[in-house]
Amino acid sequence: MNLLHAFRLLTLAMPIALNAATPELRETVKSRVEAEYASLETIYKDLHANPELSFMEVRTAGIIAAEWRKLGLEVTEKVGNTGVVGVLRNGPGPTVLVRGDMDALPIKEATGLPYASTAIVKDLSGNDRPAMHACAHDTHVTGLIGTARVLSALKSQWSGTIVFIAQPAEEIVGGARAMLSDGLYTRFPKPDFALALHTSSQLPAGQIGYSEGPTLAYVCSLDILVRGVSGHGSAPDTAKDPVVLASQLVLALQTIVSREVKPGKTAVVTVGTIHGGTKRNIISDEVKLELTLRSYEDEVMDKMVAAIRRIAKGTAEAAGVPADRLPVVTMTDETSPATVNESKLTRRLGAAFTDWLGADRVVVTPPITGAEDFTFFGRTTDKVPICIWWVGGTAPEKFAESKRTGVPVPSNHNFGFAPVPEPTLKAAVTSMSAAVLELLAKR
Repeated sequence: MNLLHAFRLLTLAMPIALNAATPELRETVKSRVEAEYASLETIYKDLHANPELSFMEVRTAGIIAAEWRKLGLEVTEKVGNTGVVGVLRNGPGPTVLVRGDMDALPIKEATGLPYASTAIVKDLSGNDRPAMHACAHDTHVTGLIGTARVLSALKSQWSGTIVFIAQPAEEIVGGARAMLSDGLYTRFPKPDFALALHTSSQLPAGQIGYSEGPTLAYVCSLDILVRGVSGHGSAPDTAKDPVVLASQLVLALQTIVSREVKPGKTAVVTVGTIHGGTKRNIISDEVKLELTLRSYEDEVMDKMVAAIRRIAKGTAEAAGVPADRLPVVTMTDETSPATVNESKLTRRLGAAFTDWLGADRVVVTPPITGAEDFTFFGRTTDKVPICIWWVGGTAPEKFAESKRTGVPVPSNHNFGFAPVPEPTLKAAVTSMSAAVLELLAKR
């Protein structure tokens, strides 16, 4: 191998920021973030205390739209139901989509923070539910506002178009598809790159984590309606008990990953809910199961779904359930393919993060089996390169305590999780600003 060939191989393997920022630009962004921080923290705490559930984010969307209009963005509301699009044009160049999600979760907060949510809000069905930003989407919304402020003030440093989007309903994997179906890529400038970040409880506050390739899992949501023949609890021989059948099915499904998926492949089958019966002495006629499945590969997911259909049918037939009462397996809309970070883009941004924040604050992270509907922005016929990265949100001292006690730190979706505002928000705004400036730097 000659030296030139070796050098080429080495440079291909190394992440390179093509438009490495000057120290002056990095310092300018840092100063701008510092100047904006007090206002951003106020916005963040207000959003945290006033969460809204999926496709109900009316107040949140209004705050974002008003903030973007102050900056001179072209703002369009009600895109994909409650979504907001803000376009910032600044001469010729690529178009970068910057996405943040807005919705909270139906969880009662127990963080004890002075700005903790006590909200009871309506869900899509009109039911009253507690709500909490347990997945830190409030930091994403605040980050969108902060990034728009920074980049609108630094137009002399970049050229191109930024399409900021505040996306609804990520938690029910419906918002991305809704915005795309409502013309996101036809009514507005079509992106050359799509970017997003997500606050993580599993990294120290202010640290950046990223991974190339599969980053979040394929999620498939299945409902199984286990049907039987009802009867009196004292005479089970006259009925076909769906409670017993559902119990057998829950256990039988656990063999799929251990006995049907090739060892080493990531696969998860979880039965999250089981509902059935009305009274202790009545054998009901049906039991409902709700499942979540996870994998990184379409082939693995297809295998698991097929196995579930086979096992459900076979278990019922073995119990003597009539042919017209066999289980019904339904795939719900809460299904999303794996989120796969485009390799070239991810390596480029990883190098930019290191350049801006330092190697001690940037780590390569393994993929996780959580899911994200951000993947849909890269799965249209346009095949837009996408990249999503993590921003740490947990105080470092909590990791030290966790190591000492063996008690895990509260995870995303936990009633006790809330990010440390200052390092988290600053890292979110800085990393997204750095990414956009890397892609839109003047040449």
